[in-house]
Amino acid sequence: MKKGIIFTIIGLLIIIGILGGIKGLQIDRMIAQGSQSVLPPETVTTSVAQKDSWESRLTAVGSLAAVQGVTVTAELTGKVVRIAFEPGTKVNAGDLLVQQDTSSEEAQLRAAEAVVELAKRNLERLKKLLDRRTIAQSQYDDAEAKYKEGVAQADAIRAAIAKKTIRAPFAGRLGIRLVNLGQILNEGEPIVSLQSINPIFVNFSLPQQQLARVQPGLTVRVTSDALPGLVIEGKVTAINPEVDAATRNIRIQATVANRQERLRPGMFVNVAVVLPASEDVLAVPATAVLYAPYSDSVFVVEEKQSENNKQPGLVVRQQVVQLGERRGDLVAVVSGLEAGETIVSTGAFKLRNGQAVVVDNTLAPEFKLAPAPRDS
Repeated sequence: MKKGIIFTIIGLLIIIGILGGIKGLQIDRMIAQGSQSVLPPETVTTSVAQKDSWESRLTAVGSLAAVQGVTVTAELTGKVVRIAFEPGTKVNAGDLLVQQDTSSEEAQLRAAEAVVELAKRNLERLKKLLDRRTIAQSQYDDAEAKYKEGVAQADAIRAAIAKKTIRAPFAGRLGIRLVNLGQILNEGEPIVSLQSINPIFVNFSLPQQQLARVQPGLTVRVTSDALPGLVIEGKVTAINPEVDAATRNIRIQATVANRQERLRPGMFVNVAVVLPASEDVLAVPATAVLYAPYSDSVFVVEEKQSENNKQPGLVVRQQVVQLGERRGDLVAVVSGLEAGETIVSTGAFKLRNGQAVVVDNTLAPEFKLAPAPRDS
């Protein structure tokens, strides 16, 4: 009985050993086949790294401000008897906006003018008497003072009437009406916003290190998310004489045309100051870069002699690069790449170092500094 169990165990061990040997041979054969297998070439598009000259720019985020802007307010308390404007329309300097009730002032003015007229006649009579030396000089001086006092009082009433006749201080576009007919306007109460926005100011700040590169007259390009695809040019018109002690930035003001008035005060915009000197760069398509946290890289296409004296093939070599500024579809390479080297322009994410490739540029995209997509 014991011998039968022993023979059974020995037989099982032999069978297990035979199966293990067969499986080991299969695994060794699979490993050998895997080491000898070659991945099929990957089809890619290529581009040549070329030297280019880019204009030098300083970029910043700015805000728009009206060349002249004010909220028209009441100078004196009074009742609104006429509203002479339509909200959102253009007005010229001196156009009537609101008329307050001036009936009381007009009555006072008529009385004051009568007093002035009487004082004037008395002064003329006394002047004749003074010439004949029939009155004292003091009498004439007293009459002259009364006449001037009357003129001053009449002028004060006229000024009050003028203040209640509210006019546009300059030409511009009106905002939303803030008063109603019959309303009692208190002193300083707002009536309507008036903004002169053609041209319009662009206010932005640059670090103090850039102060030596900026001067009045330089071209600025303004873009806004509110006006996609539109670039508006202007000129630097003012540089603040002092640097902000908190941020160490200097405020700069540019003036741009705004004929269609699509730019409005308070909007934020992207500003690019164009410098006179250009910058030489090595430009490659941005899609050619394989971005990674540790470093950015591109795949350089090289010829490699294949085995068995066959025709040479193309392989890729992963090259770490240092990137600079990006503009449009292109990005500047600061170091790691030489001009004239051929790189993979699209599909870099699916490649690995040393992989064979086949170049097919029939459907290669066109890379531009200022792309203008049709659906933009």
